Amino acid sequence: MSFTILGTGSAEPSLCKTNDDLAKVMDTSDEWIRSRTGIEKRRLCGEETVTDLACEAAEHAMEDAGVTARDLDLILCATVTGDYITPSMACLVQERLGASCPAFDVNAACAGFLYALDVADGYFARDRVKRVLVIGAEAISKIADWEDRSTAVIFADGAGAVVLGEGGDLLAARLTTRGNHGALYAENVKGNCPFRSNGTKAENVSETSDSDGREIKKARENYLYMDGQEVFRFAVASMIRDLKQIMKEAGLSCGDVTYVMPHQANRRIIDFAASKLDIADEKFLVNIDQRGNTSAAAIPILLDETRRKGMLKKGDVLLFTSFGAGLTTAACAVRWGRE
Repeated sequence: MSFTILGTGSAEPSLCKTNDDLAKVMDTSDEWIRSRTGIEKRRLCGEETVTDLACEAAEHAMEDAGVTARDLDLILCATVTGDYITPSMACLVQERLGASCPAFDVNAACAGFLYALDVADGYFARDRVKRVLVIGAEAISKIADWEDRSTAVIFADGAGAVVLGEGGDLLAARLTTRGNHGALYAENVKGNCPFRSNGTKAENVSETSDSDGREIKKARENYLYMDGQEVFRFAVASMIRDLKQIMKEAGLSCGDVTYVMPHQANRRIIDFAASKLDIADEKFLVNIDQRGNTSAAAIPILLDETRRKGMLKKGDVLLFTSFGAGLTTAACAVRWGRE
């Protein structure tokens, strides 16, 4: 017993900012951003919180699935940008929706939504649940360094959700981690404990080394830092490897695949990985041009958009693949079970 997807939903924040808008506040241009990322515009939070987005996406997914909050047996939220360190965003969503089930967050960065699906699968396998709400929601704009054009132009905000029920539609899944905290990270608050020497300075954090002895560059305190070249190489290699592996485990040929829904990190990453696989280019779905990189929310948003466009039919085979800070990767093959 695994699961089937009963419903999908998504939510977008109020602000829509084009590349030209960003060029007004930092040293960049529309051509610079498009050529390196494929992004044209992105959604950013204005007055709304990431919890607002998560709840809206959840409500759309529940409505689509025909269930209420009282029907839920578990709520999982994938995020790195919850409104609080504690309580978890899942607890905030549970309270606002009026549910009474257990709820907790999953932090696997951009791969978090697929990690959460795998967690949900374990609950179904043990016959502990009948209905599970899984949400990916992020407001990366609040941890992006808006003086660093190499990162701020990429990330965006949004939320996507699915309601899962009992079924057999998860065909294969793969999770990996290659510990590397220096390639992509954002530090937590240091606090003001008088007994701890933390050397806080507003402008930077101390330099350290990663597991390979390479110096980790300084980043402005509490802001996101990314080594773009290292992440690019890791992302391409992991997407190719993970897609091949889950197709093998599920007994799928390239012709069996209806769509590939990759993490929307960078258009060049997607295109390069696609060129190394025998899956037709048109099967790789992309919305990064309009959405930017919404981290753990990217895949559920893309799935909801695809469903609402009427592009899915019962029996379609979908491949999901993602990667993120950690460094984490995740991929799974799912059969679409709805009419």
